[in-house]
Amino acid sequence: MANSQRRPAALDPVYYPVVALALILVACVDFCDAVTVVDVYRLVQYDLSGVPFGSRLATLNHHAGSSFFASSSTVDLSRTVLMLPVRELDLDLIKEYIGQGKLLGGLLLLLPPQFSPEKVETAVGGDEDFDLLRNKVSELERLLIHANIPYPVYFAFEDDNINAVLAEVKRNDASGQPATATTGGYKLVVAASDPKKIASPTITNIQGWLPGLKSDGDSSQLPTIAIVASYDTFGAAPALSVGSDSNGSGVVALLEIARLFSVLYSNPKTRGRYNLLFGLTSGGPYNFNGTQKFLSLQWLRSFDQRLRESIDYAICLNSLGSFGNELHLHVSKPPENTYIQQIFQGFSSVAEESGLQVGLKHKKINISSPRVAWEHEQFSRLRVTAATISELSTAPELLEGTGSLSDNRRSVSEASIIRSVKLVAESVARHIYSQEGKGTNIFADNGSLAVNPSYVRSWLDLLSTTSRVAPFLSKSDPLIMALQKELADHTAEVNVQHETLDETFTFYDSISGKLHVYQVASVTFDLLLLLVLGSYLITLFSFLVITTRGLDDLISLFRRPPSRKVKAV
Repeated sequence: MANSQRRPAALDPVYYPVVALALILVACVDFCDAVTVVDVYRLVQYDLSGVPFGSRLATLNHHAGSSFFASSSTVDLSRTVLMLPVRELDLDLIKEYIGQGKLLGGLLLLLPPQFSPEKVETAVGGDEDFDLLRNKVSELERLLIHANIPYPVYFAFEDDNINAVLAEVKRNDASGQPATATTGGYKLVVAASDPKKIASPTITNIQGWLPGLKSDGDSSQLPTIAIVASYDTFGAAPALSVGSDSNGSGVVALLEIARLFSVLYSNPKTRGRYNLLFGLTSGGPYNFNGTQKFLSLQWLRSFDQRLRESIDYAICLNSLGSFGNELHLHVSKPPENTYIQQIFQGFSSVAEESGLQVGLKHKKINISSPRVAWEHEQFSRLRVTAATISELSTAPELLEGTGSLSDNRRSVSEASIIRSVKLVAESVARHIYSQEGKGTNIFADNGSLAVNPSYVRSWLDLLSTTSRVAPFLSKSDPLIMALQKELADHTAEVNVQHETLDETFTFYDSISGKLHVYQVASVTFDLLLLLVLGSYLITLFSFLVITTRGLDDLISLFRRPPSRKVKAV
């Protein structure tokens, strides 16, 4: 019985060296090909009224190239990922290539390290080379966000590893041997699923209420001054859209103004007979959609209708961090309007004392058009007196200038933001306490109500490292929670409003990923290697069989076995 139970057949020892060699070769192939891994950020993908824009694909898996090969119109780049440093980029060539709808396997745009949000550098100003590069990046961004691009487009930052790969790719291209499956080279891979629509993206508004002081027995509603700033951004790469100036500077200014007035209003003797409403709104790049919902009747009913009926005027803060000394007060009502003149004169008198210039810019709104150029226009549509104070003399186009790749910490001046805070806070305070034209300096330097540069710097640093594209911010995003807490520290009541973004705008996920760079051999090399290894393995196998079993056993392995005939019964 024991003999009838067969033991499992063991591998003949003669095969051990062969198996070991095969495993070693496989291990070498699997673990020796990876060159580097790089963080990459995908070009935004969105639809505007159903029309597609941006990069429509996310998965990348092609060989690397470094040139459009403009001299040859017959070159097929549909299986090539072009690695292009932005500082060397020919904008006319890329504009022509995209405009003609030519295909690429993918596009990897390499940004200088100075554009990284992780590099929090103090603004220097007057750097002509950096300013020229900023302008180039801005022009590239405008081109990309308004184009429908049917292949993956990613941004990455230059470093030693990616620069070494690019140098090798350039050498190969210059030698007339661009990377292909036949010639080998470098392969760029981003493993990503198909981008999916973001369902019902949320925009969140945060409002802080600082009540004024009523006299005993006074039942009348106190007037309200609203100070508003939009905090979210939009840019070519959502994961990199930090908007240090637009509109991080406006948010920082609002928080510092709220802090100053919270100190002033904490004492009943210095509390003004005006309510103050501080609003951080979302949806700024999308026709200030959050501000529209902020002013909606439904929300006003939930907030005891304290805003529209009692508001004296609203000041919207937008892009206050440039190095210049000129600001613009944008209005929709005619400049000769009494209230507009009062606001403008108040700002002008304070500006003169601070070494600033404030100009008045009038732009009539078109109520029938959905396009809103400035945040104050949403107030003006409801016949509320409002203005926007900004370093910009004209409004940017839709989805432009609100958190671009070039809008980072390096491009913003803390001193300019501090001057803007003094301008707005002093103008509002003089209006509240009827001190216009009297030269009173309520927020004097070195006083208890002086602007705090450390506070300004800390919030500016935080916002300059935090992307804030609304569709990718959840209701409980750490940034939203931090802004809510900060307003709660400086106001008596905070209200948070969650709304759905206007359906005109549709966004897609997959905004960042990991780029794996592999060095791959050519098909010719693979075939030659296979031939050599195959010959070696056959020779080794034959030698082992001969030395252990003899030549006859080796011949018998390749001899055709005799056929067995079955006798008929």
